[in-house]
Amino acid sequence: MKTRILSAIILLVIFIPVLITGGDIFAILMGIMAIGGLYELIKIRESKNEFPFMMKIFAYLLVLFFTLFNFESTYFTYNVDYRVMTFIIFAFLIPIIFINNNKKYNINDALFLISSTLFIGMSFNLAIIIRNYDLMYLVYILLITTVTDTFALVTGKLVGKHALAKKVSPNKTIEGLMGGLTFGVIVATTFYHQVINPELSLVMISAITLLLAAIGQMGDLVFSSIKRYYDKKDFSNLIPGHGGILDRIDSIVFVILAFILFLNII
Repeated sequence: MKTRILSAIILLVIFIPVLITGGDIFAILMGIMAIGGLYELIKIRESKNEFPFMMKIFAYLLVLFFTLFNFESTYFTYNVDYRVMTFIIFAFLIPIIFINNNKKYNINDALFLISSTLFIGMSFNLAIIIRNYDLMYLVYILLITTVTDTFALVTGKLVGKHALAKKVSPNKTIEGLMGGLTFGVIVATTFYHQVINPELSLVMISAITLLLAAIGQMGDLVFSSIKRYYDKKDFSNLIPGHGGILDRIDSIVFVILAFILFLNII
């Protein structure tokens, strides 16, 4: 527990000033985290079969490029050049021909690297753009996930009896989910209404916040299912007491991606 608390304090001391500062330093941190997240996905997949060294190098370089692509933009949407996506697809598919050994590298490996690179790169690139656009929007997203996760854990421990998804995450309960969603919506909606846009209907922002909080919990379960499939407790041990980067940002990634769906309203 002491290790977990100490790690959390260190992370906050590093992250909060960078978040407030924004700009290049925030983009650099997102790039580092993107590489770390991809490393964890690759590492957990390699428990079944190892990727060729050069393909992993390609993946790290491409996810960094994707994350930092147009990183100074404040254009608040998915702003992805199809040339970038095409290059990523070709970079992983074409080597299948030259390696010509399905035991070393095959179509399943290529598709895994393509999807992982696009998923991680898009998520962190969008986090940078949201921060560039307005710090408060990113704080709103972080409040949704942090408060929901925290109170889901607390409520689940206090009154949780009915398993939410026993085969995926045995410790999560329906009661915990309800408690997390309730407090997450109250805190994040209040913040949005008081700080970002007091003119937007409370009913509308509450509904959107509820959907985002629920999607965040689904993201948590998706990442749990990945670990379950590979029979791993954590994605890595990069963060003492917490596991890996993906163990800490699983719900945040999904909320960031889902946030874009409500741009025309929010």
